[in-house]
Amino acid sequence: MKVALFFFIVLYQIIKIMDFNVYDVALAKQFENASIKSMPLVAWDIYSQIFFQTNMLLLDVHSLHQIASKNQWKSMWDFKESLQEETVIVVTDAKLKIVFASKNIQKMNGYEVDEVIGKSPKMFQGAATDLQVSNEIRQAVLNKEPFEKNVINYCKDGSLYKCHIKGFPIFNHKGEVTNFIAFEKIAA
Repeated sequence: MKVALFFFIVLYQIIKIMDFNVYDVALAKQFENASIKSMPLVAWDIYSQIFFQTNMLLLDVHSLHQIASKNQWKSMWDFKESLQEETVIVVTDAKLKIVFASKNIQKMNGYEVDEVIGKSPKMFQGAATDLQVSNEIRQAVLNKEPFEKNVINYCKDGSLYKCHIKGFPIFNHKGEVTNFIAFEKIAA
């Protein structure tokens, strides 16, 4: 009974955030692509977790599309595929202040989305971060060039993790850099 109540509370909160049409389309797509069309009653707790994760992914994708539209991005990525691969997506403005972080950032480094918005990605760096790698990333950003690097970052609790970052400048239709986007994963 608690699982069902949790499911409906989460569903109600998601519906409040999302437009009903977006929700209906997303739900239809999920069931359309699913190999199993129905779930036995004993699997509701598992199903609700997957349903919740799918809706969080769709909210992230929707937010990314809004940022892209607002800033008139010249190119687009398949955000849904990236997020399904447990890739964290971080978007900064042209001044390198974080304007978006996918909700799965908390799983990677312990930070909630609200804790990183408005801050610089340098917040994840510290004494163990290789200065040469940081300088190479900084130079690529200044030159408005893509980069791919492994860097030692810090979790919220102070522990270290090796992060593989693919970063790209994002240009609008006028050729101006409006944002930078980074696709981040835990490096092996």
